Amino acid sequence: MNTLDRSMHALMQRVTEQAVLPRFRNLSGREIIEKAEDDLVTIADREAELMLAEGLARIDASLAIVGEEAAHADKAVLDHLGGDCWIIDPIDGTHNFAHGQPPFGILLAQASGGFVQSGWIYDCVSGRFCSAHRGGGAYVDGDLVTARTTGETPPVAAISVIFLEPGRRELVHEHIAPHYRTVDAPRCAAEQYPRLGLGENDVSFFERTLAWDHAAGTLWLEEAGGRVARPDGSPYRVDEWERRGLIGAASPALWDQLAALYLKLD
Repeated sequence: MNTLDRSMHALMQRVTEQAVLPRFRNLSGREIIEKAEDDLVTIADREAELMLAEGLARIDASLAIVGEEAAHADKAVLDHLGGDCWIIDPIDGTHNFAHGQPPFGILLAQASGGFVQSGWIYDCVSGRFCSAHRGGGAYVDGDLVTARTTGETPPVAAISVIFLEPGRRELVHEHIAPHYRTVDAPRCAAEQYPRLGLGENDVSFFERTLAWDHAAGTLWLEEAGGRVARPDGSPYRVDEWERRGLIGAASPALWDQLAALYLKLD
């Protein structure tokens, strides 16, 4: 690992040990809040975000900080996504965490001009640490990795329809599902992107594309040799968080196949 990666790993590990795992399977009802339908936040999310923001400011205070919970409290925070910024998802997979089950993790990224430049993914239970820097490859626990497919026929697709309207759910079942062996999505981008690069899943698509959910994972999978892009082929930008639709795949060929099918949903 380089110096920055070691610093990020130490920060994510410390926050996990001090703010996240002590609350795992140890939350009272009043410590779990529903921000919106099927969108939870816990006291651990808020404590972890504060610790992460303080740690990132010590690493480089010149960058604005865009945290999931800070942005929920003040939408003006999102304006920083077009500039130089840190991006924080303090607990990715909060639904799982709040229900006492893995996977869940911490996602951090650094972006400039709307594009992710570096990303880090930490699995709070296993300790797996994924890192990537634009043009520098993708790593797991310090080892360079190359994306690989499952090799299965049909390919394996992890598709979540949670945030799809009923009509689009039916279209997914009609036009996409028959072409794949479908498996449950983990409700955790910190797990889903590694699965796409490490031979567990072949393709996935996401309806919501919030920066804290996707910044780190999109860069990591692309640097590993997979492909992540909007259904029309345009690259993912963190400052286009209101746009819907994002496809990730273990290879460009698998991406092309799903993108062609995805167009049938419109």
